[in-house]
Amino acid sequence: MRSLPLFHRISGQPVIVLGEGEAAEAKRRLVERAGGVVVADPEEGIRRNARLAFVAHDESVRVEAASERLREAGVLVNAADRPDLCDFTVPSVLDRDPVLIAIGTSGASAGLAKAIRLRLETLLPQRLGVLAKALNSARSALRARWPDAGERRRALDAALAEGGALDPLREQSADAVPEWLENAPPGTEAGLIEIELTSDDPEDLTLRQARLLGSADAILYTAGVASAILARARADAVRHCVSNDPPGASGREGLVILLRRQ
Repeated sequence: MRSLPLFHRISGQPVIVLGEGEAAEAKRRLVERAGGVVVADPEEGIRRNARLAFVAHDESVRVEAASERLREAGVLVNAADRPDLCDFTVPSVLDRDPVLIAIGTSGASAGLAKAIRLRLETLLPQRLGVLAKALNSARSALRARWPDAGERRRALDAALAEGGALDPLREQSADAVPEWLENAPPGTEAGLIEIELTSDDPEDLTLRQARLLGSADAILYTAGVASAILARARADAVRHCVSNDPPGASGREGLVILLRRQ
């Protein structure tokens, strides 16, 4: 990845926005929408310990000078239409509060990011945020139903999968959490599961293989497994490169995937 995607909370915090015209005004609206306090004077923003700044001057010289001054003060800078001067870029945001989907291109093409967002707007239910809020409210009930964190995560993965009881692409899933909690089966897939890969292309994974890889607690892989395949695993899954017959692998807890390359 060229950038580390983060969601930054700025509610009540000063954010420097410099410039005039439509680009600067768009940044001001964005900051205010996220609850930030717009500061138009860079020195005042520095004194107030602002951590972020948007620079949208029309003149290139002013953009460069302001960006350099702010960066020297430890402020992260976004310079409009100048990706070479940006410490961070602003994604195209799909908002289903509290669900936010951010599409970025590391500054390569804002138009492409917008086009992808508009396409996703037609696919995602308007009540997707209601589903998120329902799951948040059910945290205690989820822990009571599945005390083990790994088992709880796998139960959620199964429910949220395509065609699952809480499929996020179905509008009615927003109201289905109580019924799912009451009727969900007690057992979930766990243990050691071996996947024999046919290629280095993650697109060749079957739907089940992709689902298992994305929900496993630990990934054991033999030499020759492509990094593109490993990238499809959970970011916090334990990873170990092992021999073809890893000793004791079956004794690991949770869902363990052994990847072999044909």
